[in-house]
Amino acid sequence: MLIFSQFIVHKNERGLLFKEGDFLDFLAPGTYHYFDPLHKIQVERYDLSVPEFEHRLLDFFIKEYADAVARYFTIIELSAQQVALVYKNGRLTNILQPSSRQLYWTGIVDVKTEIIDISENFEISRVQAAPLVYAKIPVQGVNESIYSQEVPEYQIGLLYVDGECIKTLQPGLHAYWQFNRHINIVMWDTRLQDIEVSGQEILTKDKVSLRVNLSATYSIKNVQRATSTLTNPLNYLYKELQFGLRAAVGTRTLDELLGNKNVIDEIVFAYICDKMAEFGIEVQSVGVKDIILPGEMKTILAKVVEAEKVAQANLIKRREETAATRSLLNTAKVMEDNPTALRLKELEVLEKVTEKIGNISVYGGLEGLLKELVKIKTS
Repeated sequence: MLIFSQFIVHKNERGLLFKEGDFLDFLAPGTYHYFDPLHKIQVERYDLSVPEFEHRLLDFFIKEYADAVARYFTIIELSAQQVALVYKNGRLTNILQPSSRQLYWTGIVDVKTEIIDISENFEISRVQAAPLVYAKIPVQGVNESIYSQEVPEYQIGLLYVDGECIKTLQPGLHAYWQFNRHINIVMWDTRLQDIEVSGQEILTKDKVSLRVNLSATYSIKNVQRATSTLTNPLNYLYKELQFGLRAAVGTRTLDELLGNKNVIDEIVFAYICDKMAEFGIEVQSVGVKDIILPGEMKTILAKVVEAEKVAQANLIKRREETAATRSLLNTAKVMEDNPTALRLKELEVLEKVTEKIGNISVYGGLEGLLKELVKIKTS
């Protein structure tokens, strides 16, 4: 029967000695023999390559064995407004949260910490944030500790802390300690964008129902002003475009709208620019895409257009007939004063007549042909 117990603590280890569950001492590397006929002694061994130390009696060790704890451990205790970056052998490995306490074995792993006060300045610089967010080997505790957002080019971010908009964020990486506060970043695109107002049923001044589709382009120049004064900036823009369109169409007759197709664009553009400028939104263009008439109105307009075209055709025809008559009159006057011209005209007519005659009998020779075939009597 063995009455002695032997325990070996290797060079890369430390030990905790217990007897019947009561802690007795910390053990450095070495071989230990204890008189233990009833086997009531136990030794807990810890590998120093894993420096974090967790134990159910941690508070007891710190209070009752303060000197030993200081000799064997590095102690990190944080207040409610502090976080710590933990470096092991020069590499950032994890983040300690506020109001936490952590003990690290001294020895193999060189543990260093950087304690940061987040009571006032909770923003993380870009130089410090990049290794935390983009680390190839993930840093333990990043997701729980840091709120990060990359704002793309051509966008603006709005930083909200506990529901209050604090500032605007330019493109780039932004990171914040999210302990003791609620952080949110909302991004807005500042590039030129389109908005469609479709299927608007509107009565003209002369009670004609039209369906109008409108398109507008806009950009947000002052995101913070737009979001602080309007619950939904894009919804507000859409409604104001509706109001402007109804004002432009409802105060004009159908003939006025069809006669000047740009009048709607001009009126709506002037209206919407004044409305949106005070909210930091710039409207750059407004244009009507479609004006759709009811079926019966299309038929009526088609008949009107047809009648106009027929009238135009008749007018052109009368002008041509008048010009032809005037030309004949001028020709007759010339022939009246010039017998030679008259005779040439007779020969021209004779030529056209003879083209359709198969045989011609001529009496009296060439003179008879010229004088007797066609006779023009003058009064």
